[in-house]
Amino acid sequence: MNARIIFLQSIFFILLTSVGGFLLSLTGLSIGWMLGTLILAAILAFRKPRFLSQTSKKGIPKYWLYAGQCILGIELGQKINLSVLTTFQSHWSTITIMLLLSVVFSLLSGYLLWKFSSTDLLTSFFGTTPGGMSAMPGMAEEVGANTAVVSIIQTMRVFLVVLAVPLFVVYWGSNTGRHAVAATPSIFGWESLLWTGVLIVTAVVGYYIGKKLKFPAPWLVGGMLTVAIVQTAASSYAGYNLQAYWPHSVMILSQIFIASSIGSRFHKEMFIGVKKIIVVALINTIGLIAAMFVCALLVSKITGIGLITSILAFAPGGIAEMATTSIVLQADSTLVVAVQVLRILTIWLLLPPLFRMFHQWGERKRIHSHVS
Repeated sequence: MNARIIFLQSIFFILLTSVGGFLLSLTGLSIGWMLGTLILAAILAFRKPRFLSQTSKKGIPKYWLYAGQCILGIELGQKINLSVLTTFQSHWSTITIMLLLSVVFSLLSGYLLWKFSSTDLLTSFFGTTPGGMSAMPGMAEEVGANTAVVSIIQTMRVFLVVLAVPLFVVYWGSNTGRHAVAATPSIFGWESLLWTGVLIVTAVVGYYIGKKLKFPAPWLVGGMLTVAIVQTAASSYAGYNLQAYWPHSVMILSQIFIASSIGSRFHKEMFIGVKKIIVVALINTIGLIAAMFVCALLVSKITGIGLITSILAFAPGGIAEMATTSIVLQADSTLVVAVQVLRILTIWLLLPPLFRMFHQWGERKRIHSHVS
């Protein structure tokens, strides 16, 4: 089957699966496009309809996943701007300690999932790590982990966090966050269009740098880091935050591309023995959320940051979800985004190499036990 037919099939597959994302987005869920598209893509991959036979067997070409990761990298890179750095500077020591603790909790949660379920060590780590619903399944796929299990656990955690935070606010009866910071709208204009082009080129350069340095998911991590550096340096020179034309519809495309690509690779063998994994993962996820809530309480007490702002900043629910919730609850969305971005950056840079090391250790241990 030639490349042109595969390309056309993949476009049709993406358009078809995006219907699921659109329907779920009508519920108001901030990750509705991601989840709805992923669910419908997985169903189609399971059913293997004749008109999508090639796509269903091998998944759609990986350049769709890379395109989604590149868009996501540019989005996150733009969030690391002057105001974010200024906000972080005031409480850097406490926030850094809590970020490192979140890494420790993630590792412990992944180890427990591997120990008490039938999943492999690599899948366990990627599933329990709060590195973003949009990012972790794609990164997991690149290293050979079970993306179905990773997606299920990541989705479970995001749902629990999004449900738990509003309930917590209702329980306390008031918003104890700091002043709200309104999000800057994306303005269409020659300056913003030119800056958009600069950031796209920067992200592509970041990919090649990331690939050379062997970063995990170089389109995502490399693109984000270079965009963040260029965004911060140029804004510092200009004396104000440069704004790209980056409407919300671009991020919807990113969610659709990533979800369609991951969902198209699902197959029935992935879900063998998944029931026990889900039960263990649920207990682990509740424990991880509770631990991060305690960290948020400590940060609030030590720094004077509003309790709700602190909870949203450290909650393992993803940048988009927590930023949206912070705006709705009138918390300090700048600080929330700053901590969430730094947490995910810490996770992306530190954990994948550790995961591979632990995975190799687990494989050697398994082989040694069989020989014995």
